[in-house]
Amino acid sequence: MAVTEPPPAAPTVAHEGILRRQSLRESAARTYARSLPIVPVRARGLTIEGADGRRYLDCLSGAGTLALGHNHPVVLDAIRKVLDSGAPLHVLDLATPVKDAFTTELFATLPLRFAENARVQFCGPAGTDAVEAALKLVRTATGRGGLLAFTGAYHGMTAGALAASGGAEDVRVTRLPYPYEYRCPFGIGGERGAELAARWSENLLDDPKGGLPTPAGMILEPVQGEGGVIPAPDSWLRRMREITADRSIPLIADEVQTGVGRTGTFWAVEHSGITPDVMVMSKAIGGSLPLAVIVYHSDLDCWPPGAHAGTFRGNQLAMAAGAATLAYVRENRLADRAAILGARMLGQLQGLAANHPCIGDVRGRGLMIGVELVAPEAGDPAPPDPALATAVQRECLSRGLIVELGGRRGAVVRLLPPLTITDEQAVAVLDRFADALAAAGRAALRRKETSP
Repeated sequence: MAVTEPPPAAPTVAHEGILRRQSLRESAARTYARSLPIVPVRARGLTIEGADGRRYLDCLSGAGTLALGHNHPVVLDAIRKVLDSGAPLHVLDLATPVKDAFTTELFATLPLRFAENARVQFCGPAGTDAVEAALKLVRTATGRGGLLAFTGAYHGMTAGALAASGGAEDVRVTRLPYPYEYRCPFGIGGERGAELAARWSENLLDDPKGGLPTPAGMILEPVQGEGGVIPAPDSWLRRMREITADRSIPLIADEVQTGVGRTGTFWAVEHSGITPDVMVMSKAIGGSLPLAVIVYHSDLDCWPPGAHAGTFRGNQLAMAAGAATLAYVRENRLADRAAILGARMLGQLQGLAANHPCIGDVRGRGLMIGVELVAPEAGDPAPPDPALATAVQRECLSRGLIVELGGRRGAVVRLLPPLTITDEQAVAVLDRFADALAAAGRAALRRKETSP
């Protein structure tokens, strides 16, 4: 039975007017607004209500920012306490009780070996600025300039972060193969494919004629998000740690989207047991408000005062909301919950794939899930089908479900629900997705049948 939510009798004038003015006033660079033409006015947990009266299940969660969903009571209470206290809201990098509480809670969540010798740098409010800080830090500490990054990576939209991302063109960054079992660059997949990726990287670093001077650092995502929800094999991550440690190359783990319980451990590097030299953090650490930091080994702390700064690195409301979020996730073991529920959702999606050849692969870790859609009759592995993915996203929205697209060609439907999603809500999400997939598939079949 279809689970399409009946549309309201008529969209409100306010809804239509706001969307029209947005299209006239805002830049052509806007992204989410193009595929999600809604006007949120109220939200709680997993649910968003639009100005037109429709309700949506939000599996975008602010691109992974909303670990506790929209307007969680502990977050709102933390923000109100700061507002009611009369505390300054803007303090640059001065010490405050709010900042001290956030830092204390953050360090309590870190792997013990990492926390014992760690320093924290508060950056500008976006994750991309924290990436810039991490790159600047390792270059300063090593006196070297080069960087190792990976195919499919995404680290942000500023110049240095873009240079380390997968779509860069004219850069001085050495690109290494990231294991991608479904589309293995070596055509093998599995543990063997990951081992070849590691061996290729190691050989390049050790080849005296490889053309690669010792770099300042290596940056990687434990799970590539924008690249298509591709989890790195734990054995491969351990090899990257060994390779970089043996050659005195600082290892930077970009945990902007994977952190705070998202993948089933508090930090995604905990799956493999590695201890990086630098961790980049943003999104969920601010409890829905802008906040970004890097945490790194004290041996790298060779910056002079002012080496990295930012006017809005002292956001007191974000620190209060972030401390409350970190504590809630930790005390309520939401990472464990994400592991259990995420595995269940993956299993159900894999069952769905058995009846839908257009699902090429289902993958993820915890509540970071991707479904890669393909044109099944066109090869092995089948090529990605971005048009179908766009149609599925549109059908999901018409059924009151918000999803995002990612992957190399935008053919991966991504699910990033809040860690507080209930079992019943998870069932509703999967039911709406399955119905949207079937509807998009039927429409695609009709187009083929009627095309000349």
